[in-house]
Amino acid sequence: KNGDRFIHHMGHVRMMAAVQPFLSGAISKTVNMPNEATPDDIAETYMQAWKLGLKSIAIYRDGSKRTQPLSTRKTEEPANTSPQGPRGIRKRLPDERIAITHKFEIGGHEGYFTVGQYEDGSPGEIFIRMAKEGSTVSGLMDALATSISIGLQSGVPLETYVRKFAHTRFEPYGYTNNAQIRIAKSITDYIFRWLEMKYLGKRGEASDEKEPPEMTNVERQKIERQRQMNRDMKVTFELQQDAPSCSTCGSIMVRNGACYKCQNCGETSGCS
Repeated sequence: KNGDRFIHHMGHVRMMAAVQPFLSGAISKTVNMPNEATPDDIAETYMQAWKLGLKSIAIYRDGSKRTQPLSTRKTEEPANTSPQGPRGIRKRLPDERIAITHKFEIGGHEGYFTVGQYEDGSPGEIFIRMAKEGSTVSGLMDALATSISIGLQSGVPLETYVRKFAHTRFEPYGYTNNAQIRIAKSITDYIFRWLEMKYLGKRGEASDEKEPPEMTNVERQKIERQRQMNRDMKVTFELQQDAPSCSTCGSIMVRNGACYKCQNCGETSGCS
């Protein structure tokens, strides 16, 4: 009876009396009574159960035993047991802030992103804009930049974003115009590797055009083969800059005369 909603003990008795005529045996049902119930109340309950035709009755008075299966008590403030972690306080940038705008090019696709900084020079927001791209790519990049900005202002370390987004692979990808990031696997790969170099102090890729001193002939041949592979890869990217995807297997096609041909499955864009 500690709560606002409880069943009177005679409600239990009348409920069992309504079912008893359809049962051959007794009903195993406890009649719960409040702690303030008197012996006269208990005796009256037994009498009413007999008059209503019950074959047996079991009465339990709240608090009559030292321990009981269910006990409640009213507290001033309910205990909060939900597993909630600490919440970050969002620190917005001032209305006037210093920002850096960086232009990049990945596989022939140009873009710009701007990094707004706090007074100490740490990044607090980013804006990404792709040139000559449709509304879908621009919208996705804008949504990504907004979510990253809110996270940075709420205390998420830049290292976490770099660890999650750097080296992700999707189109557009290819050679860039940045000597420190020669090849980008995706737009997000380039952006977060640039942020890592700019704000976390990591150095970019070393140029492979400079030979270290005192190399053996085997090492020189190995580096020359690597350079040739890089040149071949650059030619491949140039051939694929405006190439569509294959309608059969989805691979990027290469130019074959006036048409395009898929080197994976042999499908063409219309030429035999």
